Amino acid sequence: MDSGKRILLIIGGGIAAFKSLDLIRRLRERGHAVTPVLTPAAEQFVTPLSASALAAEKVYHDLFNLTDEAEMGHIELSRAADLVVVAPATADLMAKMAHGHANDLGSTLLMATDKRVLIAPAMNVRMWEHAATRRNLALLEGDGILQVGPTEGPMACGEFGFGRMAEVPQIVEAIEAALAGGPLAGRHVVVTSGPTHEPIDPVRYIANRSSGAQGTAIAAALLALGARVSFVTGPAQVAPPPGAEVIAVETAREMRDAVLAALPADAGVFAAAVADWRVANAGTQKMKKDGSGRPPELEFAENPDILAEVSRLAEGRPGLVVGFAAETEQVVEHATSKRARKGCDWILANDVSAGTGIMGGTENEVVLISEAGAERWPRMGKAEVARRLAARIAAALA
Repeated sequence: MDSGKRILLIIGGGIAAFKSLDLIRRLRERGHAVTPVLTPAAEQFVTPLSASALAAEKVYHDLFNLTDEAEMGHIELSRAADLVVVAPATADLMAKMAHGHANDLGSTLLMATDKRVLIAPAMNVRMWEHAATRRNLALLEGDGILQVGPTEGPMACGEFGFGRMAEVPQIVEAIEAALAGGPLAGRHVVVTSGPTHEPIDPVRYIANRSSGAQGTAIAAALLALGARVSFVTGPAQVAPPPGAEVIAVETAREMRDAVLAALPADAGVFAAAVADWRVANAGTQKMKKDGSGRPPELEFAENPDILAEVSRLAEGRPGLVVGFAAETEQVVEHATSKRARKGCDWILANDVSAGTGIMGGTENEVVLISEAGAERWPRMGKAEVARRLAARIAAALA
């Protein structure tokens, strides 16, 4: 890995902040430049003078400092680094990141940056296990935020458990890995996500309950491993991950055209819930009731089968094609048949029947269908499913 990278280090307010001084020293020993940013709470644990002395750099801590803004505005500061590191990442900082708050310099830089972000969480074990922290972590994972730690052990408050900030060598290792670009560096992956909307008339459409959360999490996980991601998304409920090339579409035919235009690619992950049918005689004006009690006669036409078309391309087929099968019964049997019928390499099958809460929910339970057979994964958060799939894709493309 090339040395001489620039790291923007945001130091949160917690007892673990003292480790950030050692982190600065060790990063500089490896040839990296470190620009420290202290939150107001961090200044209760480490001083700007000590951070500046170790970094041999100016320390930033005031969002409204006119001199700092004149020398280097916070927008430029947020983008001049190769990597943004938050250590310690307190529960408060994680909540701000997850919900887009920007009321001090550190949180504003995190909102303004266009670079990858690595967090090293540190907090009391009860705070780490709190439902709000778990929700915030899931949001950050879905946004592609990298994470190292926390670890288990005794804490300054006297309790024992998970919540200790990772030790400095572990954080340095995670930083080096992030700067190296990851195992998918130089690879291009096309990911489809969300539902499609098939118009009935200008105000009505056919759709499904897909939120786009799983596709977004997959794109974020691939980005975290260094891939270039073309993210073709229907009208999803969740925002696309930062760093992806986003191609927004509405209908199945638009999605098909966007996918083909995005090729060639090393892999394609087709997580979108594409409508099988469209209304062939969609109205150009809003359809009105005519008092007869009869519904309008809708004529249906089959939509293009994007997964099958890409899987069977004679030229430009991705080296790995991954499909999804949302089933309500006989999940493995139907998904195995679908894989053979479509010609894709892998199928991730899941049970989306009403009792599972998977479609539109925060968790997933999938079966990976491949030439080797069916591999059941345990129920887990969609971000964890995405990380596991991304790691498998990286291994397959290696």
